[in-house]
Amino acid sequence: MSQIRAWAAPAAGKPLEAYSFDPGPLAPEEVEIAVEHCGICHSDLSVLANEWGNGIYPCVAGHEVVGRVVALGEQAKGLSVGRRVGVGWNSGSCNQCRLCQSGDQHLCSSVQPTIVGHHGGFAERMRAHWTWVFPLPDGLDSRAAGPLLCGGITVFYPLLNYAVPTRRVGVVGIGGLGHMALKFAGAYGCDVTAFTSSDSKHEDARAFGAHRVIDSRDSSAMKAIARSLDLILYTANVPLDWKALMATLAPKGRFHVVGMVLEPMLVKATTLIAAEKCVSGSPTGPPSAIAEMLDFAARHNISPRIERFPMSRINEALEHLSSGKARYRIVLDADFG
Repeated sequence: MSQIRAWAAPAAGKPLEAYSFDPGPLAPEEVEIAVEHCGICHSDLSVLANEWGNGIYPCVAGHEVVGRVVALGEQAKGLSVGRRVGVGWNSGSCNQCRLCQSGDQHLCSSVQPTIVGHHGGFAERMRAHWTWVFPLPDGLDSRAAGPLLCGGITVFYPLLNYAVPTRRVGVVGIGGLGHMALKFAGAYGCDVTAFTSSDSKHEDARAFGAHRVIDSRDSSAMKAIARSLDLILYTANVPLDWKALMATLAPKGRFHVVGMVLEPMLVKATTLIAAEKCVSGSPTGPPSAIAEMLDFAARHNISPRIERFPMSRINEALEHLSSGKARYRIVLDADFG
């Protein structure tokens, strides 16, 4: 088997270096993909820095992969060589447990994250189980489709589960996740409120689909929409004023967390009990929801706003993201030659 060229972190927090590895024989249910584009997500930064304590090094990150199938294991199904496909946060699951059998493969105790103990898409080729390799609809641009496979499904899945077109939806944090949430919620037919503390993002939020934009630091503006929202999607990765945000929920409203906030949330039980509110969260989503999200995005012409870098400038791209300068997702173009 020929070596695969990649970019890898040799240890936690270290700059990525050129790296080659032998992937070994292709497993019967595996798919090998020639990487064309790969998005960069804040989760890549977290794993590369070992912020969650699960990093394994050398680490080849990258889990918003778009490319072409170049090889199929003998038991891989539903794909063909040359097919344009994508892979997101997960690249495998056991497919035997009750969760997998019931369609919740993303919650499988043996689910395989694409970049933890597995080589991801910052490489010229990568592999995944066929159930986690998704044919891309013709309407999606390959250059921008990658972020849909992680950030896109992360915000689409709670809308699929908890929203209908008559719902009033709030989106907290207008960044890599939040700007896609605004687009999906608007296309879904919801009344959409964006929360941001950045004045520079108000115009963008409206362009992405928000019907109104609230400065989360403005107490009078927050009070003016008290008890009005049916669903809040919290996409930020830092804690904000939980009490003020919970107060904007209508009775029986849901506060749903998809941003990786590491600090505890301070929410009083009385806040939940008095108006039957709830707090919930979710990771990405199962294969069925990812396929549905891709079809929805193609039908409604939804794609993230991206900035592109050649993969050979990967450390520069990672710094651009970590410094908060990305507007709003970064995509690497494979240039191994």
